[in-house]
Amino acid sequence: MRKISFIGAGNMGKAMLGGVIKSGIVKPENIMVSDPYVPGLDLVKKEFDVNTTTDSKEAVEFGDVVIFAVKPNIIKKVMNDVKNTIGNDKIIISIAAAVSIEDLEAVIGEDKKIIRVMPNTPALVGEGMAAICKNSNISDKDLELACDIFNSFGKSEIVSESLMDAVTGVSGSSPAYVFMFIEAMADAAVLTGMPRSQAYKFAAQSVYGAAKMVLETGKHPGELKDMVCSPGGTTIKAVEVLEENGMRNAVIKGQVACVEKSIDMAKK
Repeated sequence: MRKISFIGAGNMGKAMLGGVIKSGIVKPENIMVSDPYVPGLDLVKKEFDVNTTTDSKEAVEFGDVVIFAVKPNIIKKVMNDVKNTIGNDKIIISIAAAVSIEDLEAVIGEDKKIIRVMPNTPALVGEGMAAICKNSNISDKDLELACDIFNSFGKSEIVSESLMDAVTGVSGSSPAYVFMFIEAMADAAVLTGMPRSQAYKFAAQSVYGAAKMVLETGKHPGELKDMVCSPGGTTIKAVEVLEENGMRNAVIKGQVACVEKSIDMAKK
């Protein structure tokens, strides 16, 4: 049984931690979480019953796989503080947006095993989507292990590192766009007489079901949309108004802005 350490107990770290434990791929006693914020660690300990510490070096020493779930602006400092405890046998995974493998190698060494991942928060409910890329020190077996970890709470794809900014836009940040869409749908339902609790359930289940149809039928989203749009019906009227108000353009511009921000962050 491999041991996994999480450096950072923020929202994304807890989402992955919860996913790993719910899947059963690693037992709680084989997990250690490090964070300087003691109240946050106490909550993690209470919720997941894992090992906790405020000492990141202790966490690095504990884990065969070490997942750095910290913000992009501090990951280099955090890694620098523990680099002397990172052996060449440890698999180091970073989820920091806009921080390249080359950047990480410059801190902990080009001889270290490094994997860069862009996950997303639906990992917490077993429906995450993660993009994975690696440096030259990662073996096929190491990569398979990383994929097993991220597949345990969703799906993963191995991609070229050059696509990581695009991944940030289309999956890393996109749950926020979808939450906004669900909230707007629910607001409209409330406006037309539905109780708020029911409105969220109807909207969320419809989005979930529609996404599942795309994944499981293999049909183009446009074809699936056309299946719902009867001639002269209610759905095509809604589509007309959404198009009139620039729904597609707003989504495209917002997502491209996300990608451009990711590229800009990488330059700093």
